Formats: sequence, C-alpha cells, structure tokens
Amino acid sequence: MPDTALVWFRRDLRLFDHAALYHALKRHARVVAVFVFDRDLLDPLPADDRRVAFIHAALVELANALAQHGSALVVAHERAQAAIPRLARQYQAVAVHANHDDDPAARRRDEAVARTLADEGRRLFTHKDHVLFERDEIVTRQGGMYSVFTPYRRAWLARLDDFMLSSYPVARYLDRLAPLPPQPLPTLPGLGFAEITLALPGGMSGGEQLFEAFKERLDRYHLRRDFPALKGPSYLSAHLRFGTVSIRELARHAHGVGGPGAQAWLGELAWRDFYHQILWHRPDVVEHAFRPEYDALPFPNREDWFDAWREGRTGYPLVDAAMRQLRHSGYMHNRLRMVAASFLVKDLLVDWRWGERHFAALLLDYDLAANNGGWQWAASTGCDAQPYFRIFNPVAQSRKFDPDGHFIRRYCPELAALPDAAIHAPWEAPPLTLAEAGVRLGHDYPLPIVEHARQRELALALFKSARRP
Repeated sequence: MPDTALVWFRRDLRLFDHAALYHALKRHARVVAVFVFDRDLLDPLPADDRRVAFIHAALVELANALAQHGSALVVAHERAQAAIPRLARQYQAVAVHANHDDDPAARRRDEAVARTLADEGRRLFTHKDHVLFERDEIVTRQGGMYSVFTPYRRAWLARLDDFMLSSYPVARYLDRLAPLPPQPLPTLPGLGFAEITLALPGGMSGGEQLFEAFKERLDRYHLRRDFPALKGPSYLSAHLRFGTVSIRELARHAHGVGGPGAQAWLGELAWRDFYHQILWHRPDVVEHAFRPEYDALPFPNREDWFDAWREGRTGYPLVDAAMRQLRHSGYMHNRLRMVAASFLVKDLLVDWRWGERHFAALLLDYDLAANNGGWQWAASTGCDAQPYFRIFNPVAQSRKFDPDGHFIRRYCPELAALPDAAIHAPWEAPPLTLAEAGVRLGHDYPLPIVEHARQRELALALFKSARRP
C-alpha cells in the first residue's frame, strides 16, 4: 500500500493555500480528504442553525472541487474522536494532518484523537493556518503574551513580510489526492437540520466573490466601516471563520495596496489574531473575566430586561435594530456589536456572559476567541478593555453612526415615518410628530425600558465596588 495520510478539514473548507493539505501532499504518496459532522458539536444545536447550512454549502463545493481532481470528500456523521481513528484504519493512513484549532474544547478533542492514533502507531500533525500569527509567535520583550492591543498591533505589523504572507502552493501537488469514487454527502435534513437560504454567498466561490467586491471599496474602508447603513465592511467574517478564504491572501492584498483603508482593515485582522493568542494563553476566559477583580460582579441580571434586549424591544431604536438584524440574518455590524454589548452590560446591568452566549447561538460568523474578546472589551472585564467609566450612549451612537436613520428604518419599520431628528430617541419627539408618523409609544414601539443617565451611574457604582481594596 502507498504511504497514505488523511487531511482532516475543519475550519478550513477550501482547496487552495491550505497548510495541512500542503504538508500532507508534500509528505505522503496518497492523501484522503475527510470531514466530520461532529455530533459533539452538532447535537446541541437547533435545527435552524445557519452555520450548519453554511458549512454544508461549502462542503458541496469542496467535494466538487476534489472530484475534478479524480478524488472525493469522505464525510462522517459521528463523534470526531471516534471517526478520525476509524477512517485512519479504513484507509490505512499512517498520519492525519489538520490545521490548528485553539478553542479549549477543540484542543481537548485533538489531544484525545492524537492519543488514540498513537496507540495504533499513527500520528496527528497540526499546522498553523487560521491566523497569521498564533499562540506565542508574537510575545513581549519579557517573553509573555500581549494583553494590550496597540503594542501587539505594532509588533504584528512589523512582522508582516512576504514569507509570512506567502501562499501554500497546493495546486502543484494535487495529483497526490487519492483516486476515489464519488462519496455520499449527507443532506441537511439527513443531519437533522433545516434547509436554509443564507443571506450571503457561501463556499470558496462566495468568499472570492465577496473579496473581489471588497477590493473595490477597500480604500474607503476607514471612512465607512462604522456606519451600518453603508456598504463598508468586507462581509468576509463567516468566510474567515470557516476558512473558505485564505487569511494570507486577504492580508497580502491589503498589505500590498497600502493606504489608510487597507491599514485600518489590517488592524481588524490583527485584532482577530490578538484575541486568538489571548485564548491560547488564557483558556479560562471562556467562563471567567480576564481581569479577576471583575469576575464576580453582582449584576442584577433581570431576565425580563435580557429578553427585551434579545428580542429588540428595549425602546432604544439603534439597539433594537441591531438585535433584530442578528435574529433575522445571523449577522450584526461590528459597531453595533459594541453598542449592543455595552447596552446590555452597562445599561441593563446584565452579565456579559449572558450576551456572549446569545451571540454565540445566532452569529453565522461565531468565533469563540473574537466573540469572547469583543464581549469582554465592551464589558470592561477583558484585556485592553474599554475603561469601565466609558459607557456608550446609545442615542449618541445612533445619531453619529446612523444619522439619517436608514439602518433603523430597515429593521424597525414601525418607526420609518419618523423624521430623522426624532428616530433616534422617539420618546423625546413632540406628540404631534409621533401622531403624524403613526407611532404610539408603548403600543407600536416600546418606551425605553431604562433611563440611560441613571443606569450609567448604577454601572459606575457597580464597577467601582469591585475595585475597592
């Protein structure tokens, strides 16, 4: 039998610039591509989870691409800890190659798989692929992790060079893919999930399409990125999450183009790496505050207020529009993630972990490191966090970043007839203005469930209490 290896596709659903695939093809005579619908991950999910639909669409395209090279994607639906050793035995593989996944649960899974493979005389090799710089590749002068972003970004940018941004030349070795007949790909209903029409194009082709469109507006990214009604972001976050695009290709383009727009976007990619290195060094942040003094803040945690926030009926239009966008599409604009998170923690005095779990359940681009880091930043409990005494004013944010109310009108249509000046804080509008717009506060749209100024003082007192010796 030829020297055979498996490539275990996970959050890297593409057939180009792929570290694990490249190393497997280079080192072995025959390579079998496999994917596992891991029941440990899928069984707790609701049937309408958009992420499974996104993954399935990407796998269809990946399988078709493999078929063009005379191979196939072998798919299992079971626990990965059992599936990978079983497939290694089935194909008599001497090794399994996969790309790093630094989520704590994934690390435990990989350690268990590696032990089982080792017991059978096989090896699990893992490779860096999902980020540009990982784990302890960028450390302080003292050799520790960075806990403040600005110096990390400087070090990150200083390390960018042609080598770090170069692609893995997978194409030249694809003739080593194992010749396999077509393999059955489970349907979404067969997996227990609903057929869902996604709001963005999926798979490798969808990632390429979105990236090509973003290139045309990259030079204006720094000017438009904070305005949810404008087409400012790249909309590539889900593709980055599931690896249908290459982080090296994206960063290489921005680095080569230069200019303030590209530099701002590179800064966002650096944030992504920053949060991943935090998770690697401090896996405890999954359940605990990065800053221990804030781990047990006595949040009142009113469930009725949390429900109002989740459902987009707080009475603050920008917050409600953001939460409705999330529920409707599985996406939320980055500026609004900060506003919504700040409102939950600092206005409604609800533990950030509640909000983090809600985002984790709905975001198509959910990434543990980024979601946790972003929530802890907004809640002032994390590394390089927004200082606790800086609290977003939801009305001021609305007037600044959705000045004409276009975004609010899209997701809060009951307010659509209000003039621009009134749509950000309808309770301040004259009765005649409300009547002319057909808005009855407390009936068509809720009154604010809290008063921002008062809640701000309560939040300050809450955080100050944790800082007392």
